[in-house]
Amino acid sequence: MTESLHTAHTSELDPAARQEIRDLLDAAFDHDFSDDDWDHALGGVHAWVRDSRGIAAHGSVIQRRVLHRGRSLRVGYVEAVAVRSDRRRQGLGGRVMDALECVIGSAYRVGALSASDEGAALYAARGWQVWAGAIAALGPGGVVALPEEEGTTYLWPGAAGLPAVSDALVFDWRDGDVL
Repeated sequence: MTESLHTAHTSELDPAARQEIRDLLDAAFDHDFSDDDWDHALGGVHAWVRDSRGIAAHGSVIQRRVLHRGRSLRVGYVEAVAVRSDRRRQGLGGRVMDALECVIGSAYRVGALSASDEGAALYAARGWQVWAGAIAALGPGGVVALPEEEGTTYLWPGAAGLPAVSDALVFDWRDGDVL
């Protein structure tokens, strides 16, 4: 099957391409991909694999700010990674992650993502590491602990290495799932 890898910023996607990506995500997540989830995937760089049936795999990386030890880190946050059901376990997720990691490595201090149970093995095999420290978010009323995100938040070191685990990672706030 002939397939091709593509990358583009959200601003470069025409409405048809955005809809095709959204349709893939809705199907891949069993129609449990909310409008907030979709919003979180926009505004950065998308990577996708197209085959003869359309978009077979997708992921995006967006910028987030994370407070750590009194510093605001520019983080490349991976969102909306999915592979069409008939193309799973064929390396397409890895191809998408190759492209996203290239963006992270050249533009961000570190990469981060929140892994589902199904996706965790892919990320771990690629060198992503579970954050062993506390996770929080800077909410409208101050810092909010997110213990449910501990153990599912992964970091990719890039060239700068991982932050020290001694202090929490405090992510920027957003509607829907914060991570």
